Amino acid sequence: MTMAMAMDLTGFSVCVAVFTGALVQGTTGMGFALIVVPVLALAAPAMLPGALLLAMLPLNAYVAWRERHAIDVRGAGWISAGRVAGTFGGLWVLVAMPMAWLNMLVGGSTIAAAVVSLAAPAFTPGRLTFASTGLITGVTETATGVGGPPLALAYQHAPVATLRATVALCFLFGEVISLVVLALGDRLGTTQVLYALGLLPVLAAGMVASHLVHRRINQRMLRMGVLVFALVSGAVVLLRS
Repeated sequence: MTMAMAMDLTGFSVCVAVFTGALVQGTTGMGFALIVVPVLALAAPAMLPGALLLAMLPLNAYVAWRERHAIDVRGAGWISAGRVAGTFGGLWVLVAMPMAWLNMLVGGSTIAAAVVSLAAPAFTPGRLTFASTGLITGVTETATGVGGPPLALAYQHAPVATLRATVALCFLFGEVISLVVLALGDRLGTTQVLYALGLLPVLAAGMVASHLVHRRINQRMLRMGVLVFALVSGAVVLLRS
């Protein structure tokens, strides 16, 4: 295989991952990072996490606006408060901690939380749950680009539209903060911005596709999807370590 063919195949793989990720997250409220991060880590690791976070901005803005009537404003506020503190922790982790250690911690804790959720009765998260979820998400998404599992687990018993819209709003707020902190820490460059812009047409196609199918997901299907998503994402992160 020639170098040009290899590059074309790599670019095609990233485009397929971005389209699929946008379709899945636009439909269920989660999954973009889980699908895209492993492919991008192999194809263009220097683009993580900056280009990934930039690409997620229009996706989450669209999902939050589409179902804005269902947003849990109170929960989103507490999550965002925790997220601010977690973002700075994520930058410190990115600079100071070996990535293998972080991956083991994030992957192991995500799997443990999903297993506990399988056996636990339905619950209504409170302020402490929301704030700690935001803190954990801020650390993991700023450091690795993956922040969905804690948010999805917190809202696993919520109505489908509430999960999608609230998680999207929390993602959007957190991504802006993470990008600002990364830029201030000299971890976000022009190359990452241009790379993210190049992915916009494929991202938009996935968003349009999600609009056609998102109403077909019911609460039971979504909760099982959340738990499977958390288990698989935890395993992927562990394997990356």
